[in-house]
Amino acid sequence: MLGPGNEKAARKALSAWPGGLQAGGGISLTNAVEWLEAGASHVIATSCLFDAAGRFCEESLRALSSLVGAARLVVDLSCRKTAAGWRVVMNRWQTLTSLCITPGVLDSLAEHCDEFLIHSADVEGLCQGIDRGLVEMLGSWGGGRPVTYAGGVRCLEDFYLIDVLSGGRVDATVGSALDLFGGSGVRYADLVSREAR
Repeated sequence: MLGPGNEKAARKALSAWPGGLQAGGGISLTNAVEWLEAGASHVIATSCLFDAAGRFCEESLRALSSLVGAARLVVDLSCRKTAAGWRVVMNRWQTLTSLCITPGVLDSLAEHCDEFLIHSADVEGLCQGIDRGLVEMLGSWGGGRPVTYAGGVRCLEDFYLIDVLSGGRVDATVGSALDLFGGSGVRYADLVSREAR
């Protein structure tokens, strides 16, 4: 729910497939339980884990995890590449935070969530290829939580590349290139066929 006016559509989707979808965008301590009760399998959180200046607040993560249960929380660590490494971004990927994604950081956060969602904001929506370095780094982590990468997928071959670069440890999602969303790089039927194998 990136932006206002999406709540009604989100509730409709969740009621159509209770327990089958995750809800994200504006998730906080005040509304997380409400979205789970509306039918979300998990809530996805980013901005509520940081203060207004972009400093990571571990106590906020602990509180949210305690409220909804780690098994129903996805921590979104969407990021941009900087000289210091991949830094998490918040506020619709506009604000750089203090948190850099490293295997050690993933280790420290893993006990509080069920999985990680990581968009490469630098390539998101461009359909010009994935962030190979980020995928490799994520694949080097062996922390036992699912990791889903998003950003830049342009064709079915990018899914194979993600498998190779990550050693099969990173899942992927596709948006703009998918034919269901008006893209031409990935046919939904081909993707389903690939995943069924």
